[in-house]
Amino acid sequence: MKKIFIVVFFFFTYVFTNACTTAVISGKFTKDGRPLLLKHRDTHFVENKFRFFDDGKFDYIGLINSVDSKGKEVWAGVNSAGFAIMNSASYNLKALDDTTTIQDSEGVVMKLALQNCRTVDDFQLLLEGMKKPLGVEANFGVIDAEGGCAFFEVNNFTIKKLDANDPAIAPFGYLIHTNFSFTGRKDEGKGYIRYLTAEELFGRASETNNLDFKFLLQDVSRSLKNSLLKTDLAVNPPSESEEKFVTLEDYIVRYSSVATVVVQGVRPGEAPELSTMWTVLGFQLTSVAVPVWVKAGKELPKILTAPDSLNAPLCRMALELKKQCFPVSRGSGRKYLLLSKVINEGGNGFLQLLRPVENENIARAIKLLEEWRKANKLSESQARDYYNFIDRHVAESYEKLFGLKAFK
Repeated sequence: MKKIFIVVFFFFTYVFTNACTTAVISGKFTKDGRPLLLKHRDTHFVENKFRFFDDGKFDYIGLINSVDSKGKEVWAGVNSAGFAIMNSASYNLKALDDTTTIQDSEGVVMKLALQNCRTVDDFQLLLEGMKKPLGVEANFGVIDAEGGCAFFEVNNFTIKKLDANDPAIAPFGYLIHTNFSFTGRKDEGKGYIRYLTAEELFGRASETNNLDFKFLLQDVSRSLKNSLLKTDLAVNPPSESEEKFVTLEDYIVRYSSVATVVVQGVRPGEAPELSTMWTVLGFQLTSVAVPVWVKAGKELPKILTAPDSLNAPLCRMALELKKQCFPVSRGSGRKYLLLSKVINEGGNGFLQLLRPVENENIARAIKLLEEWRKANKLSESQARDYYNFIDRHVAESYEKLFGLKAFK
């Protein structure tokens, strides 16, 4: 009986372990002088969507689990003051003698922060003033419209700030976290290989002045490199007919990857309403990036939203394609990616076919942002027109390329 219990416990620990890869970058070190925040989300909640909230001091947009019909938790977001937040689970921060039973309250904390915080300092005061134990063991990454950029390593009773603007802590202006905390117990936690992969990518981008939102969306979150194996699955892709499976273990993107959020903040003096939140819903290798702005109002792109506990159309379509990437469903099949479905010599892998679709989304958004930044004001009518374009463009692209309907 004891052996059966151990096996079952291990199984559930494996399935429900979150494995996010996250980062914050000071605007002093980015390509355009604006701070950046990244969350590559891994979780067993594969269905995600966006929601607009007006239930706090500030309006905000958040990434939520689709089943969370009341929006009680937020897993990454930005508010009307230009404050943005995300998290990664930590597995080496909780004190060994901590017997607290309350846990997994990170989504509640982040919702509260988006409702009430204008700055990084506000978030620190919020954490310090909350009733303990907090019910968290996490790394919270935050940026604001005044240049604030930091991680907070937080457990039930302690709060430790790592400031990305402090050269003694972040000499190159960025901080990366996976699933361990630097102030936690040495050599415990998870995600060390993913951390080193991200460090290699960030180091090269920093050297070439390429730290921007596209780098985070397209190079980091979809990286097919493994720092320990010294492999890059994107090099020498297979033929489109070759049934080549690869083990997708300890890569930044893996079976459990469900969404990416990148928030591009503003320079000091720019209007906070220009803060841009990009998201890739469903699975990074079968989805496309779409931007949203809080100032644009409640009517988000239909492709990113859904009523009640229903799933967002973009997420649903991405998950349909994901099934073809992981066709082995029994046993350990989820570890094995059919690489030719993602990239191949013929150029018709899912990632290759969707890149032009995403690039068009990005190009049009950049053009709008350039105009808005000159005026230091977002045009709500132009943003709504852009959302309409997104719904039409993404829906038509998935139907034309894959026969999938966004809106039924």
